[in-house]
Amino acid sequence: MRRDWSHIRGVLLDKDGSILDYAKTWLPINREVALAAAGGDQGLADILLRAGGHDPDTDRVRPGSPLAAAGAAGIVACFAHVLGGRTPPDLLATVTRLFAEGGGKHAVLLDGAAEAIKSLKARGLVVGLATNDSAGGMKASLARVGLGGAFDYLVAADSGYGEKPGPGMALAFAEAVGLEPRALAAVGDAAHDMEMAARAGYGMKVAVLSGTGTRADLEPLADVVIGSVAELAAVLAGLTGSAAAGRDRDGNGCGGRR
Repeated sequence: MRRDWSHIRGVLLDKDGSILDYAKTWLPINREVALAAAGGDQGLADILLRAGGHDPDTDRVRPGSPLAAAGAAGIVACFAHVLGGRTPPDLLATVTRLFAEGGGKHAVLLDGAAEAIKSLKARGLVVGLATNDSAGGMKASLARVGLGGAFDYLVAADSGYGEKPGPGMALAFAEAVGLEPRALAAVGDAAHDMEMAARAGYGMKVAVLSGTGTRADLEPLADVVIGSVAELAAVLAGLTGSAAAGRDRDGNGCGGRR
């Protein structure tokens, strides 16, 4: 199936699970954050991890859970619900600091991500990055993987435009680069990425299966589902019929449920 995406002039990428390896980057950060919130009590930290959607026994993270999708404030709210009066008064500051430190220590780039970004820019597209991570965590992660100067626009949960799935970050990118939302594509591994793009009126929504989201979660929300950003250049050339691309919203292709 070919579709014409010639109207797309810019791409807004998600960070974790889309260009960064979620498991290698965030599983250790999740554990550090939970242990800090628990005051060093490992048993309590495991309870907090489970509440946040991260099974400490299997290291599986539930799609859409706070530790998969929320920013620092959402994770703190989840932990505080469990901790009650034991919640450290400075927990938000601690989590924000650990995000930045963790990004600098643990960030791992997904295979093909750097090449995909270069390919998009070589096609003349503007490329942005939007994340529910903090700005400090985002910049530390990008510096670690050598992408500190790779993007035309960066926006994080604490940049003043709200968090995904709200449309604020997506609309901020459109305004910053001087393009109508319908001329932009959003790429992400989670339902909240697709919801953000839809609410902002983006012209294309691409879901990747390289993060925490599943095909069943993402297929009903996306225009196309692909394995990873390494396949994105082909999609933007109008090639959506590969095995990796799955099926589009018209119901063609293989597998999954609507």
